[in-house]
Amino acid sequence: MISAVMPTYAKTELSFERGEGAYLYDKNGRHYLDFCAGIATNLLGHTHPYLVHALKAQAEKLWHCSNLYRIPEQERLAQRLVEHTFADTVFFGNSGAEAIECALKMARKYHDETGNPDRYRTIVFDGAFHGRTLTAISAGGQPKHTRGFEPLVPGFDRVPFGDLNAVREAVGSKTAAILIEPIQGEGGIRIAAPEFLQGLRQVADLSGALLIFDEVQCGVGRTGTLFHHQSIPVNPDIMTVAKGLGGGFPIGACLATERAASGMTAGSHASTFGGNPLAMAVGNAVLDVVLGEGSLRGVQRAGRLMHAELEQLVRNYPTILAETRGIGLMMGLKCVVPNTDLVAVLQSHGMLTVPSGDNVIRLVPPLIIGPNVVEQAIDILDRSCRELAKGHDSAS
Repeated sequence: MISAVMPTYAKTELSFERGEGAYLYDKNGRHYLDFCAGIATNLLGHTHPYLVHALKAQAEKLWHCSNLYRIPEQERLAQRLVEHTFADTVFFGNSGAEAIECALKMARKYHDETGNPDRYRTIVFDGAFHGRTLTAISAGGQPKHTRGFEPLVPGFDRVPFGDLNAVREAVGSKTAAILIEPIQGEGGIRIAAPEFLQGLRQVADLSGALLIFDEVQCGVGRTGTLFHHQSIPVNPDIMTVAKGLGGGFPIGACLATERAASGMTAGSHASTFGGNPLAMAVGNAVLDVVLGEGSLRGVQRAGRLMHAELEQLVRNYPTILAETRGIGLMMGLKCVVPNTDLVAVLQSHGMLTVPSGDNVIRLVPPLIIGPNVVEQAIDILDRSCRELAKGHDSAS
């Protein structure tokens, strides 16, 4: 018999009653160090007092009203995103997948408005993940996500991640856009080289295609800059954002230049709940913290410390770990053993992580962590690797 909650997740038996900072607490009071963070979503940890205050204050005034009316907090968040990015305009939804849908629609609409309605195809990359809608899984293309949902949405041309020549060869008269995650999260914490992203910008400019960056997972301070591409630097025409922007509250955003969004006029796109007052209040509070004095430098410091310690673990446990990946507080450990084995042992020792593609575990903690939390995480990782190494040696 099917459960009342549709069984689309392979859930563990863990459940949590409360969270505080970088920790989650189960019903027995046991605490877990949360390096999953809702899969890179609880950007400032659990029950951050500033976010709680912002949400409660807004909840006492207005939860929801239609986008047929002006929403001041929405206008404020949009203006702040515009001021701190390449973008001229922002559309708000509720998730990363919604932001992707908006971005792909925008690219097609741009070419239709400029007299090229046949330009509808988008170049995408191996290992990509852009969400779970039918269009998003068609763009991502991973068999584990697409199996059973065929026929997929047409219009995507897939090339190897990091192969600029393959991109050049894939560009044709029907190419509308190039869509890429500057850092693949689900794909295994694979970082696109700066030269590759710069090359994509050049290809897009020469071909007339729009360049779309998916920073749903790597954006909003996670890599030590507000958005990862700003560290290169190279600007897209369109960017999708979600996850950390709401600090755990559902929010998505599609940022664009005026040129890219020129076709997005009244009636071209909509979202019932997108940009609602509750989400906007939290989004503005998140930006207050992330853009606050020293916040991004703190991410950089914690990331450097964590990365150095992870490198030592790889040297200490070569039968368990193969390499470290990532930047800032978006990190990964490529495993020799099955990554799910390490995830399970870490959980038994009180640390939550999330598996990823390419046999990697993701380490995406809240941005608020400092040296003490890093030390605790490394201690748990060390004990877990030691336990797995003993089992490996015994089996050998």
